[in-house]
Amino acid sequence: MDASVRTRLSRDDRMEQALEAAHGLFAERGYAAVTMDEIAAAIGVTKPLLYNYFGNKERLYIACMERAGDALITTIAAAVGQTENPGDALGAGVRAFFFFLDTDRAAWAVLFDETLPQAGEVFDRVATYRGQILDLVSASLLAQLPMRRREAAKTEVEALSTALLGASEALARWWLRTEAISAEQAAELLISTVEPGLRERSAPTSTSQSPQGGPSQ
Repeated sequence: MDASVRTRLSRDDRMEQALEAAHGLFAERGYAAVTMDEIAAAIGVTKPLLYNYFGNKERLYIACMERAGDALITTIAAAVGQTENPGDALGAGVRAFFFFLDTDRAAWAVLFDETLPQAGEVFDRVATYRGQILDLVSASLLAQLPMRRREAAKTEVEALSTALLGASEALARWWLRTEAISAEQAAELLISTVEPGLRERSAPTSTSQSPQGGPSQ
């Protein structure tokens, strides 16, 4: 990049440029394979300037990840917020999850990168986002139950939400690797497998007894 062009960019513009370049590199190659030298070279700045903006590679990655995480949470929240029962909430959330995956694969790659360190600041931030998604799913399912049943259902709903998020991630990785079916079909496959059981357990007339006092009560 020409130096005269760089001098016309504000700090905020340069940071935005760095974020866009880093996001693309991280999504394409993974956190572990990308260096700060490469990101600096991609936007024509020095590595010390990049460190001045973000502190280190971990914080630059977190800045990229926050955009991806916020976008995913917003997408899911908007979908489940318009539902009226647990089955519909589950279906809407899964469809939103796979819609996000299909329309913004780079964001998905940054948020669910398998090369991320298993400890430290980045690991903690990923855990925070997954916790937020889990809380969103749990809260959405609980909100569809009558008030008198919510306290008793909390444990079971949290367990179900954890299983659902894990299944969604695993199916998403399989879909990205194979693309044997469409993202929409993958979502419907998961929904059709899980939703009937959820509807049965959350139905007021259900006669099944939950061992934890969950949605069937």
